[in-house]
Amino acid sequence: MITDNERISTGNAGLDAILRGGLPGNRLYLVEGAPGSGKTTLALEFLLEGRSRGERGLYITLSETTSELEVVAGTHGWNLDGIDIFELSSADEVLGPGKDQSILHSWEMELGETIKLIQAQVEQIKPSRVVFDSLSEMRLLAQDPLRYRRQLLVLKQFFSGLRTTVLLVDDLTGSSGSSDNHLHSLCHGVITLSRLTLDFGAARRRLQIQKLRGVDFVAGYHDFVIRTGGLDVYPRLIAADHHTEFSTDRVPSGIEELDALLNGGPFRGTSVLITGPAGAGKTTLALQYLAAACGRGEPATVYQFDERVSTLIGRAQAMGFDIRRHIDEGRLVIRQIDPAEISPGEFAAGVLAEVKKRSVRMVLIDSLSGYMAAMPQEQQLILQLHELLSYLSQSGVLSLLINPQSGFFGSMQTHGLDVSYLADTVILLRYFEASGRIRKAISIVKNRSGKHEDTIREMRIDDRGVRVGEPLSQFKGVLTGTPEYAGAERPLMEDRGSGE
Repeated sequence: MITDNERISTGNAGLDAILRGGLPGNRLYLVEGAPGSGKTTLALEFLLEGRSRGERGLYITLSETTSELEVVAGTHGWNLDGIDIFELSSADEVLGPGKDQSILHSWEMELGETIKLIQAQVEQIKPSRVVFDSLSEMRLLAQDPLRYRRQLLVLKQFFSGLRTTVLLVDDLTGSSGSSDNHLHSLCHGVITLSRLTLDFGAARRRLQIQKLRGVDFVAGYHDFVIRTGGLDVYPRLIAADHHTEFSTDRVPSGIEELDALLNGGPFRGTSVLITGPAGAGKTTLALQYLAAACGRGEPATVYQFDERVSTLIGRAQAMGFDIRRHIDEGRLVIRQIDPAEISPGEFAAGVLAEVKKRSVRMVLIDSLSGYMAAMPQEQQLILQLHELLSYLSQSGVLSLLINPQSGFFGSMQTHGLDVSYLADTVILLRYFEASGRIRKAISIVKNRSGKHEDTIREMRIDDRGVRVGEPLSQFKGVLTGTPEYAGAERPLMEDRGSGE
């Protein structure tokens, strides 16, 4: 038997994590949300969890039939054996021969008779868990708001004398789509499910605990999706809850000149933003760090928003990076991300699981513009990305972020994202013209972790991979977007097979 305030599982691991252990037992809770937000699925998970623990469950449905509930359960691979279902349409059987269905009484009698039928069913079955679906039908039966509230109070007082945990389901259709504040005050806790339709892509669903008396829960919105098997709820990431100890050593790239720019390389637990125009070598430079990490036996993960995985692997192979071997041996994982189908909460949960499961030491997000497409509100994007980077930092993971700049010879503008706010280190790639050729320049414009070179070096990418030249002392205009080399006409970095 469940004692008062003893935590019981909702049947959903993500929701239990948000509740920090589950719901206090023997209380009355409200699950509200518009049609299609996932209320029935969550309610069935709640009852199925009770069944798995040997607890008796009762589903009281005033809107759906038993066959409709069985169809919903069947889509998730569930069966409702062992769960009692009481539907309003079967009220004549409960009333007995010779009596009318309660739904045929006058409106003042309909609701009262329905409540009595429900009470009789509960007293007969003596369930530990009850789902009441839905309150909208009770509003229709009551017709008068005052009578409706009185009957809700009767229900609460009735269940308070039983050892029963009750979920009241409200689809908000009878309250003009808005929450019922009186109902909120009546219940011990309120769980709100919402469904957001974006201009393009899959619908976004999110969950919020509006209130829960006497419980320290994770406040705010939490993304979730409905999949075969139930709701996948992704608790909002709180970096402070996941701190681990790690050594703050430098992470070398395998290229001496590149490491010299950062006085040996970036530190573990920091974030590196690689920015520059299209084709400047941002992804290739990041692959250099990844290949070096995998060569040392360190697990790494790439989250690819823009390119296809096969294209990335082929490009890496052409540059001399044998990442296929690292993938086959399990050191490197490349995950293709569709920004139209994934929410930021789901993405953050996937990164967290990857770090914990594989002890990942390096993460590449390519690119931030692709990540931004997964979030319609930019301010929320920045906050969620900052929390994700904080988590990776506290886990000792080096985060590589790629963010393209507009045009080929644009300014420092990076799609409105605050570079200094996002990253500890910023690597800037630029084009410049010398001796009739378009060349690439690399420089460090920011490094919170310590000293760095303020020089500008030439960078070459060819079949020998990434190469970084000596500092270009007679170079001007790199930050204008149209840098020029003003030194003597002499070879910069040798061309392969040219003899220079």
